[in-house]
Amino acid sequence: MKTVDARNIPCPGPVIKTKKALSDMSEGSLQVLVDNAIAVQNLTKLAGYLHLESTSEKMGENDYRVLFQVGGTPDLPAATTEEICIPDSRQRGTIVTLATDHMGEGDEALGKILMKGFVYALTELEDLPETILLYNAGAKLSAEGSEALPDLKLLEAQGVEILTCGTCLNHYGLSEKLAVGSVTNMYVIAEKLMGAFRVIRP
Repeated sequence: MKTVDARNIPCPGPVIKTKKALSDMSEGSLQVLVDNAIAVQNLTKLAGYLHLESTSEKMGENDYRVLFQVGGTPDLPAATTEEICIPDSRQRGTIVTLATDHMGEGDEALGKILMKGFVYALTELEDLPETILLYNAGAKLSAEGSEALPDLKLLEAQGVEILTCGTCLNHYGLSEKLAVGSVTNMYVIAEKLMGAFRVIRP
Protein backbone atom coordinates (compact mmCIF):
# COMPACT_ATOMS: atom_id res chain seq x y z
CA MET A 1 0.00 0.00 0.00
CA LYS A 2 1.30 3.46 -0.93
CA THR A 3 0.94 6.32 1.57
CA VAL A 4 0.70 10.08 1.13
CA ASP A 5 1.05 12.17 4.29
CA ALA A 6 -0.86 15.38 3.59
CA ARG A 7 -1.31 16.51 7.19
CA ASN A 8 -0.74 20.19 8.01
CA ILE A 9 -1.01 21.11 4.33
CA PRO A 10 -3.73 23.58 3.20
CA CYS A 11 -5.87 22.92 0.14
CA PRO A 12 -5.11 22.36 -2.70
CA GLY A 13 -1.96 20.68 -1.31
CA PRO A 14 -3.55 17.34 -0.31
CA VAL A 15 -5.41 17.15 -3.64
CA ILE A 16 -2.25 17.90 -5.66
CA LYS A 17 -0.11 15.40 -3.73
CA THR A 18 -2.79 12.73 -4.05
CA LYS A 19 -3.32 13.38 -7.74
CA LYS A 20 0.43 13.07 -8.37
CA ALA A 21 0.65 9.80 -6.43
CA LEU A 22 -2.34 8.37 -8.28
CA SER A 23 -0.88 9.30 -11.66
CA ASP A 24 2.09 7.06 -10.90
CA MET A 25 -0.10 4.07 -10.06
CA SER A 26 -1.72 1.55 -12.35
CA GLU A 27 -3.22 -0.58 -9.59
CA GLY A 28 -3.21 -1.07 -5.86
CA SER A 29 -4.17 0.99 -2.82
CA LEU A 30 -3.25 4.52 -1.83
CA GLN A 31 -3.89 5.83 1.66
CA VAL A 32 -3.85 9.56 2.23
CA LEU A 33 -3.44 10.93 5.75
CA VAL A 34 -5.01 14.32 6.51
CA ASP A 35 -5.83 16.29 9.64
CA ASN A 36 -9.23 17.81 8.94
CA ALA A 37 -12.68 16.89 7.69
CA ILE A 38 -12.61 19.39 4.82
CA ALA A 39 -9.61 17.61 3.32
CA VAL A 40 -11.58 14.37 3.52
CA GLN A 41 -14.46 16.00 1.64
CA ASN A 42 -12.08 17.27 -1.04
CA LEU A 43 -10.34 13.92 -1.48
CA THR A 44 -13.68 12.12 -1.65
CA LYS A 45 -14.71 14.55 -4.37
CA LEU A 46 -11.41 13.82 -6.17
CA ALA A 47 -12.22 10.11 -6.11
CA GLY A 48 -15.56 10.90 -7.72
CA TYR A 49 -13.87 12.86 -10.53
CA LEU A 50 -11.53 9.94 -11.14
CA HIS A 51 -14.27 7.31 -10.90
CA LEU A 52 -12.25 5.54 -8.23
CA GLU A 53 -13.56 3.66 -5.22
CA SER A 54 -12.67 5.36 -1.96
CA THR A 55 -13.36 4.95 1.73
CA SER A 56 -12.56 7.28 4.59
CA GLU A 57 -12.38 7.00 8.34
CA LYS A 58 -11.68 9.10 11.38
CA MET A 59 -8.72 7.56 13.19
CA GLY A 60 -8.65 10.05 16.06
CA GLU A 61 -8.83 13.73 16.89
CA ASN A 62 -7.50 15.61 13.82
CA ASP A 63 -6.47 12.30 12.29
CA TYR A 64 -8.21 11.03 9.15
CA ARG A 65 -7.45 8.50 6.44
CA VAL A 66 -8.81 8.30 2.89
CA LEU A 67 -8.16 5.07 1.02
CA PHE A 68 -8.20 4.95 -2.80
CA GLN A 69 -8.47 1.70 -4.77
CA VAL A 70 -6.77 1.98 -8.15
CA GLY A 71 -7.50 -0.37 -11.03
CA GLY A 72 -6.10 1.74 -13.87
CA THR A 73 -4.12 4.94 -14.30
CA PRO A 74 -6.51 7.84 -13.55
CA ASP A 75 -6.61 10.88 -15.80
CA LEU A 76 -7.76 14.13 -14.21
CA PRO A 77 -7.62 17.44 -16.13
CA ALA A 78 -5.40 19.94 -14.32
CA ALA A 79 -8.15 22.56 -14.36
CA THR A 80 -10.24 20.58 -11.88
CA THR A 81 -7.66 20.72 -9.07
CA GLU A 82 -8.87 24.07 -7.73
CA GLU A 83 -12.51 23.17 -8.32
CA ILE A 84 -12.15 20.24 -5.94
CA CYS A 85 -11.15 22.49 -3.05
CA ILE A 86 -14.63 23.11 -1.72
CA PRO A 87 -15.67 24.96 1.45
CA ASP A 88 -17.01 23.01 4.40
CA SER A 89 -20.16 21.33 3.09
CA ARG A 90 -21.68 20.81 6.54
CA GLN A 91 -24.74 22.98 7.02
CA ARG A 92 -24.48 24.63 10.42
CA GLY A 93 -27.64 24.20 12.46
CA THR A 94 -28.98 21.31 10.37
CA ILE A 95 -29.67 18.22 12.46
CA VAL A 96 -30.90 14.81 11.34
CA THR A 97 -32.69 12.78 14.01
CA LEU A 98 -32.96 9.01 13.66
CA ALA A 99 -35.39 7.74 16.28
CA THR A 100 -35.86 4.28 14.82
CA ASP A 101 -33.97 1.72 12.77
CA HIS A 102 -36.60 1.70 10.02
CA MET A 103 -38.27 4.35 7.89
CA GLY A 104 -42.02 4.77 7.59
CA GLU A 105 -44.87 2.57 8.71
CA GLY A 106 -46.04 -0.75 7.31
CA ASP A 107 -43.57 -3.48 6.41
CA GLU A 108 -40.68 -3.30 8.90
CA ALA A 109 -38.24 -5.17 6.65
CA LEU A 110 -38.92 -2.67 3.88
CA GLY A 111 -38.58 0.14 6.43
CA LYS A 112 -35.06 -1.03 7.34
CA ILE A 113 -34.07 -1.09 3.67
CA LEU A 114 -35.44 2.44 3.29
CA MET A 115 -33.54 3.68 6.35
CA LYS A 116 -30.29 2.21 5.06
CA GLY A 117 -30.97 3.96 1.76
CA PHE A 118 -31.69 7.25 3.54
CA VAL A 119 -28.40 7.21 5.48
CA TYR A 120 -26.54 6.37 2.27
CA ALA A 121 -28.32 9.24 0.50
CA LEU A 122 -27.01 11.64 3.15
CA THR A 123 -23.46 10.78 2.11
CA GLU A 124 -24.27 11.73 -1.49
CA LEU A 125 -25.73 15.15 -0.76
CA GLU A 126 -23.73 18.26 -1.54
CA ASP A 127 -24.87 19.75 1.77
CA LEU A 128 -24.18 17.54 4.78
CA PRO A 129 -25.91 17.88 8.15
CA GLU A 130 -23.91 19.24 11.06
CA THR A 131 -25.12 16.57 13.49
CA ILE A 132 -26.95 13.24 13.44
CA LEU A 133 -28.78 12.31 16.63
CA LEU A 134 -29.67 8.65 17.19
CA TYR A 135 -32.06 7.65 19.96
CA ASN A 136 -34.58 4.95 20.89
CA ALA A 137 -34.29 2.18 18.25
CA GLY A 138 -32.24 4.54 16.11
CA ALA A 139 -29.35 3.71 18.46
CA LYS A 140 -29.13 0.33 16.74
CA LEU A 141 -27.91 2.05 13.57
CA SER A 142 -24.62 3.13 15.15
CA ALA A 143 -23.90 -0.20 16.83
CA GLU A 144 -21.88 -3.18 15.64
CA GLY A 145 -23.68 -5.20 12.99
CA SER A 146 -25.65 -2.27 11.57
CA GLU A 147 -25.78 -2.11 7.78
CA ALA A 148 -25.73 1.69 8.05
CA LEU A 149 -22.31 1.74 9.75
CA PRO A 150 -20.15 2.29 6.63
CA ASP A 151 -22.20 5.32 5.64
CA LEU A 152 -22.28 6.74 9.18
CA LYS A 153 -18.50 6.33 9.38
CA LEU A 154 -18.12 8.12 6.06
CA LEU A 155 -20.26 11.00 7.34
CA GLU A 156 -18.20 11.16 10.54
CA ALA A 157 -14.98 11.21 8.52
CA GLN A 158 -16.33 14.26 6.70
CA GLY A 159 -16.90 16.06 9.98
CA VAL A 160 -20.54 15.22 10.70
CA GLU A 161 -21.10 14.83 14.44
CA ILE A 162 -22.68 11.44 15.28
CA LEU A 163 -24.29 11.28 18.72
CA THR A 164 -26.12 8.26 20.15
CA CYS A 165 -28.27 8.24 23.28
CA GLY A 166 -26.49 6.34 26.05
CA THR A 167 -29.72 5.36 27.84
CA CYS A 168 -30.99 3.89 24.56
CA LEU A 169 -27.80 1.89 23.97
CA ASN A 170 -28.09 0.50 27.49
CA HIS A 171 -31.77 -0.36 27.01
CA TYR A 172 -31.01 -2.42 23.90
CA GLY A 173 -27.92 -4.05 25.42
CA LEU A 174 -25.58 -2.19 23.06
CA SER A 175 -23.54 -0.14 25.53
CA GLU A 176 -20.30 -1.91 24.58
CA LYS A 177 -21.08 -2.10 20.87
CA LEU A 178 -21.14 1.53 19.74
CA ALA A 179 -19.11 1.54 16.51
CA VAL A 180 -19.26 5.15 15.31
CA GLY A 181 -19.50 8.58 16.91
CA SER A 182 -19.92 9.06 20.64
CA VAL A 183 -22.42 8.57 23.44
CA THR A 184 -24.62 11.46 24.50
CA ASN A 185 -27.43 12.21 26.95
CA MET A 186 -30.86 13.77 26.82
CA TYR A 187 -29.62 17.17 27.98
CA VAL A 188 -27.27 17.42 25.00
CA ILE A 189 -29.97 16.12 22.65
CA ALA A 190 -32.41 18.78 23.93
CA GLU A 191 -29.72 21.46 23.67
CA LYS A 192 -28.86 20.47 20.09
CA LEU A 193 -32.52 20.46 19.02
CA MET A 194 -33.28 23.79 20.68
CA GLY A 195 -30.34 25.42 18.93
CA ALA A 196 -31.02 23.87 15.52
CA PHE A 197 -31.94 25.95 12.50
CA ARG A 198 -33.38 22.91 10.70
CA VAL A 199 -34.34 19.45 12.01
CA ILE A 200 -34.82 16.57 9.57
CA ARG A 201 -36.61 13.44 10.70
CA PRO A 202 -37.25 10.74 8.05
